[in-house]
Amino acid sequence: MKSVSISGSLRENVGKRDAKAQRAQGLVPCVIYGGKQQYQFVVEEKQFKNIIYTPEVKYAEIDLDGKHFNAILQETQFHPITDRLLHVDFLEVVENKPITIDIPVKITGTSPGVLRGGKMAKKVRKLKVRGLLENVPEYIELSIDGMEINDVIRVSNVNVPNITVVDNPSKVLVAILTSRNVDESATEAAE
Repeated sequence: MKSVSISGSLRENVGKRDAKAQRAQGLVPCVIYGGKQQYQFVVEEKQFKNIIYTPEVKYAEIDLDGKHFNAILQETQFHPITDRLLHVDFLEVVENKPITIDIPVKITGTSPGVLRGGKMAKKVRKLKVRGLLENVPEYIELSIDGMEINDVIRVSNVNVPNITVVDNPSKVLVAILTSRNVDESATEAAE
């Protein structure tokens, strides 16, 4: 998995008034938790463009006044009207402790069912997985080669080494559906 470097400075005062003043200066209040200690800090808003505003999953290498942490983005809060970033929560990645994270799903291949007029329906964009950080892939690849009309790929069909998929095993990820344009002669010839 790719990483993004973020540098911040510890907050001296914690509270609404101080957070509001820091936001006015272009800083975003943040917290990192999950390790031995919780840290409150601020980061320039522009440093989040490569971790929040991207479809890729990345973890953050955070530098706080000389202390280094690996963390995953846990939660973000945005202003309801202006959509400005208000607050970010990070979960510290502790060595040999599994993390739970959403990983993008990438579809590859060509389905014979789609070539005959069926319609591919991608039901999910991300899958929730659990495992050690070094085992978590950048994305989960699903091949639709060989999928005919009415075939589906479920969570139970996904197998990633050293990773546990947390989502419901019966959840449909990809389906090849019938449409009005299905070539019936090709379907009958295949039977």
